[in-house]
Amino acid sequence: MKQKLTIVKVGGAVVEDEAQLTQLLKDFSAIEGKKVLIHGGGRRATQVAASLGIESKMVGGRRITDADMLSVVTMVYGGLVNKNLVARLQANGVNALGLTGADVNVIRSHKRPIKDGVDFGFVGDVDCADGKMLSQLIEAGITPVMAPLTHDGQGHILNTNADTIASETAKALASFYDVTLIYSFEKKGVLRNPDDDSSVIPTITRADFEKYKADGTISGGMLPKIENALSAIDAGVGRVIITLASAIDGESGTKIF
Repeated sequence: MKQKLTIVKVGGAVVEDEAQLTQLLKDFSAIEGKKVLIHGGGRRATQVAASLGIESKMVGGRRITDADMLSVVTMVYGGLVNKNLVARLQANGVNALGLTGADVNVIRSHKRPIKDGVDFGFVGDVDCADGKMLSQLIEAGITPVMAPLTHDGQGHILNTNADTIASETAKALASFYDVTLIYSFEKKGVLRNPDDDSSVIPTITRADFEKYKADGTISGGMLPKIENALSAIDAGVGRVIITLASAIDGESGTKIF
C-alpha cells in the first residue's frame, strides 16, 4: 500500500491576506505525514510591477510575461513569496525547501506558442515533472515548497500557472504515493452562484464539468483549475478537492472525480 501524500496549492489572494495565510500555514503544518506546498503570488507580482512602473497585461485571466515582467515574477515568486513561506514553515516545525522548476531540474517546460494572435511571452507549458527527484526529497524528510516557475532546459526561466504546477506535481508523484491534491483559495469550493458562498457544488465529474461549462455555471479562472483537477484524476491522483483555505482537512469543498 502506498504512503499518503498531501499536496496543497494556495492561491495568491490567500498569500496576500495575513490572517488567512497564518491559519493556512498552521493547518498545513498540522497535516500528518508527507506533504508538498505549491503557491501562487500573482497579486504581489502585480503590486511590485506597478511600483517599478511595469504594466501588468492579462488575457483571459493569464498574465502576459515580457522580459521585464519575467524579472518581476522571478523575484516575487521564486524569492519574496517562496522564501517567506519557507521561513514561516520552519517556524512551524516543517523542514521546508523552496523550489522552482529549474532547481534539480524538477519541472521542465516549453515556451507557449503564439495562438489566436496572442503571444504570452515567457510563459511555460509543462513537458514533464520529475516525481522520482521530488520523492527522494520527500523521503529525506523535506517538504517541498514550489513556486510557479519552470525552465526550458536552455537556460530560460518561464512563468507557469500555479494550478498547473500543482496538477503536474501531483501526477508525477502519483506513481510513488497515494496523493490527495487540495486547491485552496478564498471560496468554500466551486460555486453555482459566485455571489452565494453557500452554493457549493459538492462533486464534479467530467460530464458535470462539460454541462456546467456549456451553461455558464462555471467560467473564467475556474475553468483551467477544474481542467487541471480532472487531468490529475485521469493520471491516477487519488483525490482532488477545491476548498476554502481554512478547510484543507479535506472534509468540505468540491470533490473532483
